[in-house]
Amino acid sequence: MQGNAAVVGVGESIYYRAGRSPHDAFQLACIAIRNAIADAGLQPGDIDGIVSFMHNGADAARLASVVGFGNLRFASQAWSGGGNLGAQALLLADAAVCAGHADHVVVFRALDQGRAGRFGQARSITPAVDEFAYLSPFGAAAPVVRNAIIANKFMHKYGISQEALADISLACYAHAQRNPRAVMYGRPLTRDDYHNSRWIAEPLHLYDCCQENDGATAVVVTTSERARDMRQPPAFILGGAVGVESRAGLWALADNAYPNGRFRSVGAHLWNTTGVKPADVDVAQFYENFTGTTLMAIADIGFCEPGDVEAFVGDGNLQWPDGGLPLNTSGGNLAEAYIHGFQLVNEAVRQVRGQSTCQVADVELSLSVAGPGTPPSSAVLFAKHV
Repeated sequence: MQGNAAVVGVGESIYYRAGRSPHDAFQLACIAIRNAIADAGLQPGDIDGIVSFMHNGADAARLASVVGFGNLRFASQAWSGGGNLGAQALLLADAAVCAGHADHVVVFRALDQGRAGRFGQARSITPAVDEFAYLSPFGAAAPVVRNAIIANKFMHKYGISQEALADISLACYAHAQRNPRAVMYGRPLTRDDYHNSRWIAEPLHLYDCCQENDGATAVVVTTSERARDMRQPPAFILGGAVGVESRAGLWALADNAYPNGRFRSVGAHLWNTTGVKPADVDVAQFYENFTGTTLMAIADIGFCEPGDVEAFVGDGNLQWPDGGLPLNTSGGNLAEAYIHGFQLVNEAVRQVRGQSTCQVADVELSLSVAGPGTPPSSAVLFAKHV
């Protein structure tokens, strides 16, 4: 994770509204993986490693056989639990190629909510256990409710208004209008539309919540030495971090970081190991299951103090082309697609290549931050040069 590996291929399926895909998750994964391999200028037989960001029925042996990989020498999977470990899945591939376990590793995520069920839906078919025994009986079973509670506390503590959440949503929708891949392409959002939309769980309106989509996205990782001879400009993996503060994963059981802390340790490790500062980052892709936890992650990872976050996201600072930190330049989970946030990695890579539909000028450092709501969390920093 120090510039010794790079992403050399990105690919995705068509992004569908949930339930509208003609393909199941396995087929969607095959499509995205083949597209990523072709983007890298490789053949399926060149791939000898695979990492899944969460299990979804598309197991390594079957995928390798159907897509046509060569001798599969490495297979791994990130922990499940939420969108928090999308960056960690990429870092497993980094570790594999740098250690010599494989030459070219595919990392992917596929969702088929039409067949598998809505991803963030509260389910009541099993007893509430562990922390859910303290949450579900009081109506905090669905992710949107749990995240709303955290966001409400954060906003109350630091005096943050609803406009800060609106600024995140409006930036994502504005960027999606330039991205034909985006499900919300052609559906612009105004500030009045945002405020007039229905509440889902206060302080979260409809447009504060990620979409429900079917689709898949994938990347190809190899060593930096090999990457220099590939078809596409490499996006070097300059650094990455995975972590959680002490006791910060206990939710209802004395989480001492509440309502902060999901990314404080991740940010500290990332900046310390890379030798750069948040102010050096040119463009960022932040996971938004809900805008409230995204707001918290922006402050936690170090772009500003919590009390200053409303000013930081306001006044167009997140919007391309004039903002100081263009955010989610393909539309993000809110307006491009919700592929568990892994499509944010593709956009971070495209920014380094100079291929985004909202291309930031002269990008040297491009950040992708995975889900903030469910620790441990992860982030990865790409560089144009090492």
